[in-house]
Amino acid sequence: MDIRTAIAAERRELAAMLDGLPAGTWDAPTLCAGWRVREVAAHMSLGFRYSFPEVVWELVKARGSIHRMTDRCARRDAAVHSTDELSAALADNAHHPWKPPTLGIEAALGHDVIHGLDISVALGLGRRVPEDRLRILLEDVDAKTLTFFGADLDGVELRADDLDWSFGTGTPLTGAAQDLLLLAYGRKLPPGHLRGEQSDRFVAA
Repeated sequence: MDIRTAIAAERRELAAMLDGLPAGTWDAPTLCAGWRVREVAAHMSLGFRYSFPEVVWELVKARGSIHRMTDRCARRDAAVHSTDELSAALADNAHHPWKPPTLGIEAALGHDVIHGLDISVALGLGRRVPEDRLRILLEDVDAKTLTFFGADLDGVELRADDLDWSFGTGTPLTGAAQDLLLLAYGRKLPPGHLRGEQSDRFVAA
């Protein structure tokens, strides 16, 4: 599947998901520690709303820390923009060429898919990311992915139970491919998503 087509489809579907949320749900916590739905949605559209010089200036103000920068921008933008504006930013920019700095177009798809799951999994919405999009991201999981996102998968082999994919070595940890992808991106999951002796390591408090 063409990655840009996949990105456009993912953004439209996520916009529709956000549009369908009850108003109070926007303040519910997500898998992104410290961020509610509204902060995650604001972060997802940052690349569409900030010019490159603006991003550089925000990074300077954050003393070079990308994590401080994105956290501050997400909180500020979540307070400024309405929920309608935040969901529309995804739909209106379905074909926007943004991708994370220094990374390839696959990273843009990963950005959308993972943050969409941060919301849908935390809320128990049951949304399933289409397999063709998942496979693009699963094939890119490597040691660099784990390091960048702070994922500790030592001693564990991830085994998807809904498609043919595994990663790592050690004690088997089984679950849906999209849930295992979240682990590779440093997330912890709600109870009941994983099976295996070490599943408790990856359950959110």
